This record gives sequence, structure tokens and C-alpha cells, in this order.
Amino acid sequence: MTVIDVLLPLLTCLASIVLAALVLEQWRQRRRPFQAIWGAGLVWYAISSGTQFAGAAFGWSPALYRVWYLFGAILVAAYLGVGTVSLLSRTGFGHFAGVSIVLGGLFAPLSQLALVKEGHPTAWLNVALVIGISTAAGVAVIAATAWRREAAAPVAMAILAGASLVVAGLAVTANLAPPGYALDPVTHVPVGRAVPGYLRILTGPFNIAGALCLVFGAVFSTYVYMPKRRVLRGTVRTPVVGQLYRALAVVVNLVTSIPLAARALAEGRLNSRVPATVLIALGGFVPGITSGLERFGVTWSFALGELLGVLLIFAGFVVSEEVFRRGAWLAALSARRGTVS
Repeated sequence: MTVIDVLLPLLTCLASIVLAALVLEQWRQRRRPFQAIWGAGLVWYAISSGTQFAGAAFGWSPALYRVWYLFGAILVAAYLGVGTVSLLSRTGFGHFAGVSIVLGGLFAPLSQLALVKEGHPTAWLNVALVIGISTAAGVAVIAATAWRREAAAPVAMAILAGASLVVAGLAVTANLAPPGYALDPVTHVPVGRAVPGYLRILTGPFNIAGALCLVFGAVFSTYVYMPKRRVLRGTVRTPVVGQLYRALAVVVNLVTSIPLAARALAEGRLNSRVPATVLIALGGFVPGITSGLERFGVTWSFALGELLGVLLIFAGFVVSEEVFRRGAWLAALSARRGTVS
């Protein structure tokens, strides 16, 4: 165990705590639901990285390992993703969120194949249940969005809250393989091998769907606030086809608008929310890549990816014009100083 193994998760934990405090301070002032959900996700981020710090510094235990897996492997990305759905609830983003949940459930067979390779598969019935429940949840979010756009976020949050209670119960009662936790033999990073297969196949609907919503929600926000060249125009009213066309239009128009955005940036005319949301997108993308690499045995970048992820999200928060205009970060800092004094 090296100093870096201890230092990286500690820095991640501290950065997550500060950022969570700032976001929750915004929520206290404005009472916007997405701020509360993001704040919760950042608290989960701090708990997850805090367990990694404690494990690296003082040694792992089954209880610490359970907490790490529940918050780090399952809940963090899901809450950040649903917070993004809430932020973009007026745009019809719920359609994308619903599809992401379905896709996350379809990852369960791939997780099962990895478990088969390890020699510890779960029952295929469990895989079918994950696919079925994820599909039902995704369809519910899509139906809510089609009925009324603003309904997508509360429906998604209600589903996530119920699912969080279920997975928390499963994590607490799971029989862990001896010695009650699993670490990479070279890097000593915690890995999921001690967790039963029925719990490991649940990471897709939470992690993948949440990461997709966070990253592509930030990309969509970038598109909204940047100067645009609309190559594809108009709408298609046919269900499903219309949503696919809208997604294609966003991608095409975003790419073709990059030169306009670059020119606006050089001239100092670019809306500050554009670089802010780009940073947030990168903050969701980087740890998603490093955690994905862990499934293929590449564990050295895991803690580094988590630190870079929260720092990029932090930078996006600070760059946001709205934060400086409302002085939320100064208010939070003043409040903390007043409490200390």
C-alpha cells in the first residue's frame, strides 16, 4: 500500500464533501429538486471514496466493504443521473432516461457471462428479473414523459428511491466470500468479486443508466446554451421515430455548431454554461471509463478516475455563471466561517 493509495480517495472524499455542501446550500436557497438529488449523489460519492480511504489507511472489513459497494458501485451514478433528469425535465429528456434504464438492464447478461468466467454465476432467472424490472422501469419513465414532460423526474426518483431500499437490504444481508471483502492483488483497489452474483448484476441499471443520463444530459445542456447552426430542422410527430430524429438532430447540429462556439469563446461571447456543462460531462465520463476498465482487470486508474471526475464536476460548478451571480459558494463559505467563530 502506497501513500497515493491513501491520498487519492481522501482528496476525492474531501472534494465531494465541499461540493455537496455547495450544492445543498443552493438547494436550501432555491428549493430546486435537482439540487437536492445531486446533493445526495455527491454525499454518496463522499461516502464511497471515504470507505476507500479508510480501507487503504486502516484496513478493510466486511462492513466497510458493504458500504463501499452499495454507494460506490450502485448508488452514486444513479442519483447524479436522476438529478440531471430533474434538471432537464421540461425538455423531454425523460425519453432518453427511460431508454438508458432499459439499456442498463440489458447489461445484466454480460455481467452474468463475466461471473460464469469467474466460476461464480448467479441464476439466469435473476438475470431475467433484472432485465424485466429495468424494462418496466424504463417504460414507466418514457410513458410519464409522453404524458407530461415534468412527470418524468418524480417518476424516475420514486423508482430510484424504492430500488435503493431494495439494494440496501440486499447489500446488508449478502453473504460475502471470505474474508468478507476483495481487493486487487496488485493495486489493492477494492473489487466486487466478494459480492454475490445476484447483487453484481444490478450495477447496470443503476451505474450505466445514471452515467448515461449525467454525461448526455450535460452534452444536451451544452447544445442548448451554445450558438447553433441548425442543419437538421423540424420535428417528426410519430412516437419513437420522432424521439430518434430529435436525438439525431441534436448530435448533428451540435457537431456542426462547434466552429461557432469556438469563435464565440475566442471573442468572449460564449455563455459560461457551455464550458461548465462540458466539464460536468467529462466529470461523468472519466470515472465511467476507469470503473469500466476495472471489469477487465485494469484497476490502477480507478481512484485517479474518481478524483478527476469529482474535480471536473467541481470545476463545472464553479465555472457556472449562475453560481457566481447568486453567490451560493460565498454564502456557504461565510456560513461555515460563522459557525466556526
